[in-house]
Amino acid sequence: MNGGRGASARIVVLALLWGSGFLWIKLALTGLSPVHLTLVRCALGALTLLGLAFAARQRLPRDRATWGRLVIAAFFCNALPFALFSIGERTVDSGIAGVMNATTPLWSLLIGVALGTERRLTPARLLGLVLGFAGVLVIFAPWQQANLLSAGALALLGAGLSYAIAFAYMARKLPPDGAPLALSAAQLMTATALTAVALPVASTAPHLTLTAVVAVTILGVFGTGITFYLNYRILTDEGPTAAATVGYLLPVVSVALGAIVLGEPLTLRVVGGMVIVLVAVGLTRWRAQAPAKCATSPSGGLAAPK
Repeated sequence: MNGGRGASARIVVLALLWGSGFLWIKLALTGLSPVHLTLVRCALGALTLLGLAFAARQRLPRDRATWGRLVIAAFFCNALPFALFSIGERTVDSGIAGVMNATTPLWSLLIGVALGTERRLTPARLLGLVLGFAGVLVIFAPWQQANLLSAGALALLGAGLSYAIAFAYMARKLPPDGAPLALSAAQLMTATALTAVALPVASTAPHLTLTAVVAVTILGVFGTGITFYLNYRILTDEGPTAAATVGYLLPVVSVALGAIVLGEPLTLRVVGGMVIVLVAVGLTRWRAQAPAKCATSPSGGLAAPK
């Protein structure tokens, strides 16, 4: 009984930390550009995971081949989606960003079909694909806008696609080999370096505020570093099914926090679209194997066992 309660508590805490990441991004943007936000987030996440890896006596990779693969993984799983979520949330509500994060399994299935690695496109999974992107259309209601989907909305969808590309690559090229904390720390270190290269193209200089500093600190340490550790523990102790449950809770948490803390409108259309997307994800995962794990969270990182 106590073990079940402990697992449930970890799932709830992980969902709250990951789901709140979209709120912290929104608040951090009050003083940081998307590039600066991504840089600090990756750096703090890397430091947190380095500390956890050291405590677990896990060593960083030493071979060049692994570090070369980490460059690709860090770009698609961290640097690019973190930046795209930040760009998207400049104009799109944080709650909606959380729902778009849940589209990653839909993109993963599409990539599998395109590459020929997905041979089980059952009627249920095909229906899930159609319903999933129909849910996205319901949320953004492009028929109410002159320019169809906004740039912010496209950035959020691009982040989900980026995660899916990362999962497909990492599943083949970056098995954890018994040191997941160290490998994820190395990946975030690489993402930090990649983002630093992009600093000259940052559109605006940071104008730090207390809100922005606190938000990006929580996002980097807890929403990026600690969440990976908790997800790793749940995967190890409870299995992939329990970890996947978090993916369905993230949009609910992000939408609720956006409405309660930021006063974002909680319309029937948004709630209906979120439900459609989550049902669609459930259909696409029908009898599917758990996807590869990404170093950090949904909001970035592990785009929710996703």
